Amino acid sequence: MDSLKDIRVIQLIDSLEPGGAERMAITIANGLVDQVAFTGLVVTRLEGGLKNTIDKKVGYTFVNKKNIVDFKAIFCLKDFIKANNVNIIHAHGSSYFFAILLKLIFPSLKIFWHDHFGNRVKAKENFFLLRFLSVFFSGVFTVNETLKEWAVKKLWVKDVQFLPNFTLETEEESVTILKGEAGKRIVFLANLHTPKNHLLALKAFMNSEIYKDGWTMHLVGKDKLDNYSEVLKNFISHNNLQDSVLIYGSCNDVKCILKQAKVGILVSSYEGFPVTLLEYGMANLIVVCTDVGYCNTIIQNRKTGYLIPPDNSELLKKTFLTIANETKENEVLANNLNTFVEVNYAPEKVIQSIIMRYKKYLSNA
Repeated sequence: MDSLKDIRVIQLIDSLEPGGAERMAITIANGLVDQVAFTGLVVTRLEGGLKNTIDKKVGYTFVNKKNIVDFKAIFCLKDFIKANNVNIIHAHGSSYFFAILLKLIFPSLKIFWHDHFGNRVKAKENFFLLRFLSVFFSGVFTVNETLKEWAVKKLWVKDVQFLPNFTLETEEESVTILKGEAGKRIVFLANLHTPKNHLLALKAFMNSEIYKDGWTMHLVGKDKLDNYSEVLKNFISHNNLQDSVLIYGSCNDVKCILKQAKVGILVSSYEGFPVTLLEYGMANLIVVCTDVGYCNTIIQNRKTGYLIPPDNSELLKKTFLTIANETKENEVLANNLNTFVEVNYAPEKVIQSIIMRYKKYLSNA
């Protein structure tokens, strides 16, 4: 198989709820448009707001999987694969198991597993099943070098490659209007759940008292209306921050939102490779993030942003104060990050790397 146009691939993902893995599955599917013979996206369990970001040229189906082994869903995907002559499944996160069930039906299918889980190395779960099933993988993509090292040591697959995340410029309708004063808006783009550590950000923001000078914080991400969310809302209410800290929930016009902000923060306890940092960089924001996962490769302290240790509320407070008082340096950091992202995470390079990996294994078929 010599032609790139012989590649017929689907991205397989559990849901389209806003999240890093979900956004990357869509970004890759969109990025392969006009590059390969067929690019598709299959959602197994739950649709969501990100569905609107799928390119119209991407083949799409939702199989509505209800159980771990759901025969109706399996046969639905079987028909989709057969109808589109799919020869590669690029499975993201936990969707690898469903991909393997399809390989039992179509043995010639090549499976690439994409690991986005930043805390896998430290997690206590037993990965015996993943290790055992990895014999079905042609290759593995990881979102940082630490995960790559883990996969090389733990999985029964020879070909493991670090694949940097990337972002594509897309058109979107501007819907969300951020409250607050222009030039003093801080955006925290992350779903409201562990390990994003929103409470740490709120405490540091309150203690810095920069809200008294008109600064506002905007939380953009899925709100599950659970205990995590309730704790945040109680903190905001108890400290009378309702006019300074705003919660928006899931939004599909992220790029438009970021254009309205000045600062972007991400203070997670752990991460893999957050696409959010690339989006902040493309939007020319001043960025504050914690030194976890791949973050320190993108955010170099006082060069492309502010990098702080995780779970350090006092240093985060001081960083907020620094940002509020150092206008000229902030502009330099934002410009440096924008340039760094454009040079090092160009989508064309990543897409070509993915294509060549696909081609390698189809050629050996």
